Amino acid sequence: MWRTVARKSRALLVQQLHSDARNHTASCYSLISTFTSPFQRSFSTDSDLASSSSQSMASDYSATPVNIGNLNPKVLECEYAVRGEIVALAQKLEQELKDKTGSHPFDEILYCNIGNPQSLGQQPITFFREVLALCDHPAILDKSETQGLFSADSIERAFQILDQIPGRATGAYSHSQGIKGLRDTIAAGIEARDGFPADPNDIFLTDGASPGVHMMMQLLIRSKNDGILCPIPQYPLYSASIALHGGTLVPYFLDEATGWGLEISEVKNQLDDARSKGIEVRALVVINPGNPTGQVLAESNQKEIVNFCKIEGLVLLADEVYQENIYVPDKQFHSFKKVSRSMGYGETDLSLVSFQSTSKGYYGECGKRGGYMEITGFSPDIKDQIYKVASVNLCSNISGQILSSLIMSPPKVGDESYESYFAEKDAILTSLARRAKTLENALNSLEGVTCNRAEGAMYLFPRIHLPSKAIEAAKKVNSAPDAFYARRLLNATGIVVVPGSGFGQVPGTWHFRCTILPQEEKIPAIVSRLTEFHQAFMDEFRD
Repeated sequence: MWRTVARKSRALLVQQLHSDARNHTASCYSLISTFTSPFQRSFSTDSDLASSSSQSMASDYSATPVNIGNLNPKVLECEYAVRGEIVALAQKLEQELKDKTGSHPFDEILYCNIGNPQSLGQQPITFFREVLALCDHPAILDKSETQGLFSADSIERAFQILDQIPGRATGAYSHSQGIKGLRDTIAAGIEARDGFPADPNDIFLTDGASPGVHMMMQLLIRSKNDGILCPIPQYPLYSASIALHGGTLVPYFLDEATGWGLEISEVKNQLDDARSKGIEVRALVVINPGNPTGQVLAESNQKEIVNFCKIEGLVLLADEVYQENIYVPDKQFHSFKKVSRSMGYGETDLSLVSFQSTSKGYYGECGKRGGYMEITGFSPDIKDQIYKVASVNLCSNISGQILSSLIMSPPKVGDESYESYFAEKDAILTSLARRAKTLENALNSLEGVTCNRAEGAMYLFPRIHLPSKAIEAAKKVNSAPDAFYARRLLNATGIVVVPGSGFGQVPGTWHFRCTILPQEEKIPAIVSRLTEFHQAFMDEFRD
């Protein structure tokens, strides 16, 4: 019954999605953004102060040359729910708590909205930070005290890296693809991971994975008639970047009933439907492990995806930033590069872009903005164009480049730092696995809530079956029901989650994304607050 309704809902969604593609008046993401915009309107309506301030500003700046009416419409289409209005409200409440203790029924804001590990107490890996410190201040390498403060292998690695940096200075520009020696190290790390060769000339170092995604969208999207297949639910980076670059998001729905499975038949149906509307689909985005859904693809499924892209002539955009975050014994990460090569596909058989970041995994170095993309299956003239786009930004930051090389070449057995490095890494990942299981069990114990297991990544994406009275109450304040729930949760408990409507979902279903990142000692309090709130919410709106 549910699947029949879901299929009909999907059909309606896709019909709406492509209806205006031919005349370029609506992007696919404009539909996705309707999931969040009611909440945003609700936020503005409920806040007289914000409304008054906005009106005042409009009056003050009425004579300036830039206004909403003449702004680039692509910017207006773009939405990014992870840092949306509910986070703005959380920051307002946090300031009120600082200004007046006891002003709310909680003593702190718990940011479960974004994958930002160190902001929630995760400690950086010692070896990585030692190398960074030595590279940033190389003068201390020659001091006798350094031998007692830093490990021998971190000192040695710093010397190696500095020899590769122009002027031995982290404040200098580098090659636009990144420092060659660091790309050599990353390529060696990829080869060790996959068992197949990697070419440092295929690697572009970036400020996190996001600039790489934007670069590929710039490369592939020419107009609204160019489409990108994206999973729903999806990480809003993709819908936002497609909107900003003027393309059309073509959704394919993950199957919640099978643990957020990716079914090739679903992707094929959406591809054929988009093509029938005149949309030229250029690429397929796959997020593995999944964000916001936390699933890990089976290798057999990945082979199906590779074959599909090969047959249909699609670029495969593989978001693999959570490759270290695997929490269940029956799943394992396999890169799409490894899978395609193991199938016998060579350089000219499949166009593949793999994204990696220093922000996730066990390292969680979000603020350092390190990452890379490995580009294979593109001709030299296309790579020249990618290089040209990269060179417009000169280069990515050097600290992020260094970190990218370190995560792909950490201490090895026999190195002085190996035991402490391994202990830190293992402690972080095993704790994340425990936190994921605790939150999963807690969510599944709540009335009307179902939550698939977190096999990987940093999130849970539970479905909430809301009473009809709650849905009606949300409509009265012009809010999406899951946004209504999330805002009530924040106001009652201080817990910040992201409404599922910000990621896209099957129409008529409601979800929220919650990170597993708060420190382990805080998880019981989160479970307690959430449980108490949910019971009261359900009692208030019970049919």
